Amino acid sequence: MIIFRSDAAADVMMFDDVAKRMMEIIGREFSTRGIITVEQLPEAIAKLRQAIAADRAAHAGEYDRPELEEAPGDSQRAYVGLAPRAVPLAEMFEYSLKAEKPVMWGV
Repeated sequence: MIIFRSDAAADVMMFDDVAKRMMEIIGREFSTRGIITVEQLPEAIAKLRQAIAADRAAHAGEYDRPELEEAPGDSQRAYVGLAPRAVPLAEMFEYSLKAEKPVMWGV
């Protein structure tokens, strides 16, 4: 479990594999500890927002989404698309940018 923290917003918790995907989207290498500085937030926000828009466009009008998805450990969990997972993190980044606070995880 990765917990993203900022003095400007509520914590955002994600399973490691989901956090890894978010970090790939924003161009960061996955690590259990890290920081996104205020200066890095605009680019991270833009990349997340682009991924959210692309996910929504790709699944517009679809009603046949899978009920389950693969999860670590050869298990399954309820399917959740990229947009619902990324929006809370993008919002945290936006609040953090406005308040000029970095986002950290693993601290």
